[in-house]
Amino acid sequence: MGRYVARRLLQMIPVFFGTTLLIFLMVYSLPGDPVAGLFGDKGTDPATLAKLRHEYGLDLPILQQYWNYLSDILFHFDFGSQIRSGREITDVMGDAFPVTLQLATLAFAIEIVLGIGLGIVAGLKAGRLADNLILIFTLLIISVPVFVLGFIIKTVFAFKLGWIEPNVGQDETWGEMLAPAIVLGALSLAYVARLTRTSMAENLRADYIRTAVAKGLPKRRVIGVHLMRNSMIPVVTFLGTDIGALMGGAVVTEGLFNVHGVGGLIYDSIVRREGLTVVGIVTVLVVVYLIASLLVDLLYAVLDPRIRYA
Repeated sequence: MGRYVARRLLQMIPVFFGTTLLIFLMVYSLPGDPVAGLFGDKGTDPATLAKLRHEYGLDLPILQQYWNYLSDILFHFDFGSQIRSGREITDVMGDAFPVTLQLATLAFAIEIVLGIGLGIVAGLKAGRLADNLILIFTLLIISVPVFVLGFIIKTVFAFKLGWIEPNVGQDETWGEMLAPAIVLGALSLAYVARLTRTSMAENLRADYIRTAVAKGLPKRRVIGVHLMRNSMIPVVTFLGTDIGALMGGAVVTEGLFNVHGVGGLIYDSIVRREGLTVVGIVTVLVVVYLIASLLVDLLYAVLDPRIRYA
């Protein structure tokens, strides 16, 4: 196990450098000059622009900029500062990430509880009424775009019934986060339910399940131990990759419910050409993806004893 973990950690190094380099090149290939944008339509003289570009290191070759940026992160944990506001990017991300983490945690919990729960019911009742209703329900969720679902929830539960607040306040309480978390996790919930249902229905016909039943094992043990552990492997794989998606894919949801998190920060930074902020956020998300992927791989051995790591 130790050798496997060490090997996986070594594999993360080129992935980290490759992904951060790609996003750095893509962000800085976008049209527009963030320094010139400071002065709006009035503009300024070329000497001032050149001085500011030199101050922020924007006049260096792109690979040199990337190396300076990466060196500051790895050796000093310094993500730089925003051009417009002058604030440290670590402070900006420190304000946004806890909010999105709270939102993603609640969405992830809803996704696990309802998604796996509905999938188990559908898998055990494959071909019956409950299975068909769950399949129709999940297909409906998949078919509805996120912004439409969010608009429906706000219109019905906030404006019509008055059960929830239409927008999230500055304190970001768990109650206020419930509606955007449902919108954010709805699509993943549907995929988890259908994936769980398919995996369980397939494993129910497997030889090891028939053997366990023939040995006279209690139904609870057959389902809870033998069936569930093997059926959860593809579900855990999806959930592991979805953690990063929930953290970084909340642009529409956060904008719809006025959540001041990572999604809104990414959108605002792209519009304002704050390249360092975008790259910094993506760098953190890459690390989240890599750690989640490693944990998922290690969890395989817990779910399926046949899996061993050399």
